[in-house]
Amino acid sequence: MSRLISVITAAHALSVPYLLEAYESLVVQKLPAGWSWEWLLQEDGQTGVVAAIVPDDPRISVGSARPGGPSVTRTMAMARAQGALVRNLDADDKLLPGAIARDIMVMVDRPTVGWTTSRILNWLPDGETASWRHQNPDEGVLRRGVVLESWRSNNWFLPIHPVTICIRRDLLFALGGWMALPCAEDTGLLIAASVAADGYFINEPSLLYRNHPHQMTAQADHLDGLDADRRHLIAARADALRSLLRD
Repeated sequence: MSRLISVITAAHALSVPYLLEAYESLVVQKLPAGWSWEWLLQEDGQTGVVAAIVPDDPRISVGSARPGGPSVTRTMAMARAQGALVRNLDADDKLLPGAIARDIMVMVDRPTVGWTTSRILNWLPDGETASWRHQNPDEGVLRRGVVLESWRSNNWFLPIHPVTICIRRDLLFALGGWMALPCAEDTGLLIAASVAADGYFINEPSLLYRNHPHQMTAQADHLDGLDADRRHLIAARADALRSLLRD
């Protein structure tokens, strides 16, 4: 395994005010000996506003493409990923100390684990933090299929947050990257990964998940009438993958 982790961030004009805080939270990460990171920052569009504010750091790679939403933007950034591991970091969030090191050590110590997620803290507009409202499992291995069945049986509430996913590069490419949906694309990737390989849940919070009016999950169309269609697509894809892997 190469000792590089690729951190992917999709960004657009509304996320520019938060990007430097995301970068600062990445810079202070202490990685295991011999490991390093690269930050693949991808603009959803071609305005140049993201590239204009990027610090002078050789570990940063900036790209842009036609607007396509976060799934397309993150997947386009994958073309530049050189790391054996790929970690998502949304443009408006902040990594907590030790987040990346914990991901790396799980993957190094458990070669059969294909992905990790971890707890988040909701970062409220007043600066306070609160635990995510959904039920997190105990720390440990999540066997293939467990997350899908939990999602189905608990009224489509995930037991773990998809925004924290760290995934082996080969598995990410085999799954085609983030699912081509207008939103919930990270749920699509997580559910697909969860039937393709064992995962691991890290109980220590890894992320401050910023709550603000411009975030995707705060928009009215995030839970619009197409929500049932998105759930159906995500679940049907996972079922098809599970069937193929059994054969």
